[in-house]
Amino acid sequence: MPTEELINELQSFGARLADPKAGAASRRGGAGPSDHKPMTIDGMTVMIPVHTAPAFESPYLVDDADADGRSRITRNGVAIAEVTFPRRPRFYDLVTADGIPYSKIAVLHGRDVLATTVLQTCIRYQSRAKTCRFCAIGQSLSAGRTIARKTPAQLAEVAEAAVRLDGVTHMVMTTGTPPGADRGAALLAESAAAVKGAVDLPIQVQCEPPDDDVWFGRLREAGADALGMHIEVVTEPVRARIMPGKAQVPIERYFSAFAAAVPVFGRGQVSTYILAGLGDTADDILAVCARLVAIGVYPFVVPFVPISGTPLESHPPPPPAFMESILRPLARLLADGRLGAAEVKAGCARCGACSALSTYERAHAHGQWCA
Repeated sequence: MPTEELINELQSFGARLADPKAGAASRRGGAGPSDHKPMTIDGMTVMIPVHTAPAFESPYLVDDADADGRSRITRNGVAIAEVTFPRRPRFYDLVTADGIPYSKIAVLHGRDVLATTVLQTCIRYQSRAKTCRFCAIGQSLSAGRTIARKTPAQLAEVAEAAVRLDGVTHMVMTTGTPPGADRGAALLAESAAAVKGAVDLPIQVQCEPPDDDVWFGRLREAGADALGMHIEVVTEPVRARIMPGKAQVPIERYFSAFAAAVPVFGRGQVSTYILAGLGDTADDILAVCARLVAIGVYPFVVPFVPISGTPLESHPPPPPAFMESILRPLARLLADGRLGAAEVKAGCARCGACSALSTYERAHAHGQWCA
């Protein structure tokens, strides 16, 4: 089975673990990929669901590791690939001067990206009428695995250690949406400036579109190298059902913000995150992706993964065939638009762990399937 198809299936079906403690710790709750575990397959580190209901029934099983740290992946008992697990980061062993573990300030995503949620609260999260139904931003906070507000000094300290001890090559800063017209851009600007003052590390910042486009220049001047503004769902009726609060910011505002941000950050350095499998059709998603690529925005399309404890915890993930119908033509769109994950300086698209998209890009570039 080609690597891109295997990763696509694993991210839809999830995997069972013969040894649940193998490799780096899995993530539960939080604002990023949750209920997942990082695994390296054919040189690509990807996030695979392991704690979801579909994963418990998955045809894929990851065997115990051998003496060299390699495990087999089997499908219905037939071995199909080898997998290794990224080691536990060394910076997780450190604490700040006031006793806060570094792992509560930022975490390792994939293999070499440092990720943090600067503000672990959101104006939409506490209201059932406004919350995004897939969001688990409050879970890791309530479980004591993180802190509500990471200061610029804390982020700079952890980032320096992560680069020095673990070879981290880029950083993602996201945030829950606070009150105010800047939508968290001010917090991100001061955080990016502090990290850049401590270590030369490419940074992607992520927030909702601020009311004033002047914030894009301020974020760039503060040291942000890339920007993410995440649509997540592409049609207005599905947005209103899945994320009623965030849907109050219409799709067209995102597009006007993208148009303003691309000249500031550069073509391909602005991206958006799209969750496939929540009600948008493949044609809906590809049509929006075509618009995004045309203006220089990288559309990072990922399969929806239900997170335990959220209103959508029982929602099924998209079938592999559905993801295939999006990712293969999207890889062509990106190539035709001269955009690619490898050229993104920092962030989700460069990491690529939550989607098989970059492996479809690679297969297309190597001529492994026809246009």
